[in-house]
Formats: sequence, C-alpha cells, structure tokens
Amino acid sequence: MPCVSEVLDAEFREHAYPPHTHDTWTVFVVDDGQIRYDLDRHHRGAGRSSVGVLPPHVVHDGRPANSRGYRKRVLYLETSVLIENLIGRAVDEPCVEDIRLRRRLDVLHERLRYSGDALEAETHLAFVAERLRTHLEDDVDEEHPGRVNELAERLRELLDADEPRALTLAAAGELLEASPAHLVRCFSQTFGIAPHAYLLGRRIEAARQLLLEGEPIARVAATVGFCDQAHLTRHFKRHVGTTPGRYRFV
Repeated sequence: MPCVSEVLDAEFREHAYPPHTHDTWTVFVVDDGQIRYDLDRHHRGAGRSSVGVLPPHVVHDGRPANSRGYRKRVLYLETSVLIENLIGRAVDEPCVEDIRLRRRLDVLHERLRYSGDALEAETHLAFVAERLRTHLEDDVDEEHPGRVNELAERLRELLDADEPRALTLAAAGELLEASPAHLVRCFSQTFGIAPHAYLLGRRIEAARQLLLEGEPIARVAATVGFCDQAHLTRHFKRHVGTTPGRYRFV
C-alpha cells in the first residue's frame, strides 16, 4: 500500500531492541503488556491506552517493562505521511492518548490484511495521519465549504473512470488539490457513502452482470478488481445475500 512501507504484528517476552533508527515514522499500539524504551536519551513507556509515535532518524531502543512481555502492532509510515518539522514534537511527546485514533488504527490494521481493500485502507490511513498531525500541532488542510459538492463530483468522476482500481486517495488529492481525508468527508457528505464503499458497490454490480453472462467466477473476480475468487465471494455475499456461484442460477 502506498505510504505504508511495512506492517508488523509481534509478541516478545524477553527480546530487547538495541539502539537504532528508522527512515520511516513508526506508529505502534500495544495489545497486551507494556513497553519501555529510550527515545533520544529520554526514558519512555507505552501501554494499551496509548498510541506510540516514533519519528524517523531518531535513536530509540525497546524492551519489555516486566516479565510478562508485550504484544504490539506497528505501522511504518513513509515520511510523505507526516512531514519532517513534526519530529521535534514527536520526540517530546511520543505517546498519544486518543481512543478514536486507536480505533482507527485497529480498523486500518484489519483492512491491510486484504490487499483488495486498498482504497478502504487508504481512507483509514488518511484519517489516522490527519489525527496524528493534529496531535503534533500541524495545520490540517481543509478546503472551502463551497467546494464540497464540486470535489465530491470530481472524485466520483475519477472513481467512475475505466481503471478505478489504479486510483489512490493520495493521487486523487494531488489532482483535486485537497487532502485525502477532506476528499472522503466531501464525498460522504454529498453522496451519503464513503468513496471505497461506492467503488465496492460498482464492482459488485459489474460482477453480477458478468456472472449472469456466464463468465467463470475466478475470471469475474480478476476483471472487476478483486484479488481472488475468495475476496469476491466475501464481499458479494455481504452485499447480495448469496454467493457468486448460487447467484448465477437464481
């Protein structure tokens, strides 16, 4: 996924990371136990209630806080997600107490498990990045309210193009000169549905037509943009109430 260089889900009971740095932003949550770490020679800690934000190029280590160890999930975000001038604040306050941010991260990790749900994952990433920028005192870009409908219409045109699978929110934001999070809000406010849900609905409709024409299910999945037949079946059953195989003979 663009902007996410790596995803980690790990459990440690004894392992201690030596001092090191990353070229990316490290955003982590602790699902069990507690972590102790030094960041730029300051003693820090993190538990289940907080979101940890470690900036790029700053020395840190990591170790269990006690004999129970810990379990964590980590996103390594490219520096295009959070700009360099936020590093100082992240060093000073690397632990963010924000339940809404934590919930967004939980959903984002879940969506990243399915490569075919990239636009939905990018939507959640946009809101995670925006909320992190807010905590790190960066100004969040907002468009003039009068442009809401215009931006929504233009984004829908991009989604309705011949190759919607190639569209990312980051690319749409550059084309329409608006932040990804603001684009999602404009679209949802105007049409009552999020962009990724709108695109998924279009793909399901296309799949229905091809199935009725007798196309093999695996070929339909590839044609309309699902990563495989199982991915199509999971979403098709949720939307239509039956599997693609049964739908062909309804």
